Amino acid sequence: MSDLPRKAVTRTAKLAALPLGFAGRATWGLGKRIGGKSAEMVGREIQQRTADQLFKVLGELKGGAMKLGQALSVFESALPEEVAGPYRAALTKLQEAAPPMPARTVHSVLEERLGEEWRDLFLEFEDKPSAAASIGQVHRAVWHDGREVAVKVQYPGAGEALLSDLNQLSRFARLFGPLVPGMDIKPLITELRDRVSEELDYELEAQAQREHAEEFADDPDVLVPGVVHQSDQVLVTEWIDGIPLADVISDGTAEQRDRAGQLLARFLFSGPARTGLLHADPHPGNFRLVPVGGADADPDGGDDGNGAVAPWRLGVLDFGTVDRLPGGLPATIGESLRMTIDGEAEAVYELLREEGFVKETIDLDPDAVLDYLLPIIEPAQADEFTFTRGWMRGQAARIADVRSPAHQLGKQLNLPPSYLLIHRVTLSTIGVLCQLGSTVRLRHELEEWLPGFLADDHTEAEEAATAGA
Repeated sequence: MSDLPRKAVTRTAKLAALPLGFAGRATWGLGKRIGGKSAEMVGREIQQRTADQLFKVLGELKGGAMKLGQALSVFESALPEEVAGPYRAALTKLQEAAPPMPARTVHSVLEERLGEEWRDLFLEFEDKPSAAASIGQVHRAVWHDGREVAVKVQYPGAGEALLSDLNQLSRFARLFGPLVPGMDIKPLITELRDRVSEELDYELEAQAQREHAEEFADDPDVLVPGVVHQSDQVLVTEWIDGIPLADVISDGTAEQRDRAGQLLARFLFSGPARTGLLHADPHPGNFRLVPVGGADADPDGGDDGNGAVAPWRLGVLDFGTVDRLPGGLPATIGESLRMTIDGEAEAVYELLREEGFVKETIDLDPDAVLDYLLPIIEPAQADEFTFTRGWMRGQAARIADVRSPAHQLGKQLNLPPSYLLIHRVTLSTIGVLCQLGSTVRLRHELEEWLPGFLADDHTEAEEAATAGA
């Protein structure tokens, strides 16, 4: 594999071939239908062939293409089983790895950023990367003080490749629609493009990771590796061992799946409340299931969500994309969830209008809005909920079906920019929970961490606002 961005013309040609391939398969499908195959069967064959080409190209290119591929891969649960099944292994591989850059390139970056004597900083350094992703790859090493570390090295030209890929992909984003039913891909690409500068800034990433590591230092449930050293294009952090979440998805026990799911939900909602930051890249490659025990761990174990001791913690990696939420998650989310569960159609509708989810020029039936929301928030209503691919597919099909009332109503709703990243992270996390097939006490986490979800929270917020006035 040559260095990023490789020849720009080569990257552009590979990406440009995607829509041509889609068009060719559509023509092939028409021929199949004329030959007597049903539209549904042909549609699934086209979808399967499209998924095959898409993830192959996105995985090979790294950069923005790989970034989009990782973002899409967590929604694999929404695909029909006939399509998703054969590609599950490929998507898992996409989440965990990409073709590595040569050792000579890695050494060149380290020499430029850490100095000519960079090897003196390490007792050991493995040239073969342990993980390779969209803008950088990770090498296992031993720091000069004996600590095992992960050395993240940014691909030369990663910024140029990211922007070029995402600009190119946005031109035919609509063609990805059939791969993720009910999801508009273009805003996702726009958001990824808008965050390129943050993604490339290892100083910002180190700062976010330090804040999380400090807050979760003594936490029995979540483990965040500390930052050891940071410079432009190189980030050195403590190494953590554990089971990659992708392996839990493919081969984990029921206990591991449930524990991983509970902790993912806990981290999603507790992180903003405790740090004012939202970890905004929740694909399985960024998480590990870490055994409780050893020097770093609480010997008493963690809370499994039922008050019992659990043998696993959640290791969290890669803080390159975060959303800054100084007050934690907006109370509007908790309030609207609570009122929807309680069936307060008028109150929910008014709150959504106030926050810009329903534009002033749009008039909707509050009861219809409630009917639209209730199936989506089903996991928050029960004491325990089992997330499944079937449930995810059902939700996606309901919203994607142009004949359904849900589709028609959904088209009239608006997503305010301040909620865009929160929305994507929540959807992505739900996608991972469905891949895990976890049984999760989600309501427990919402009651503990989500402002406004409990009626008392709402009253306290109103009293604080009144006192402030």
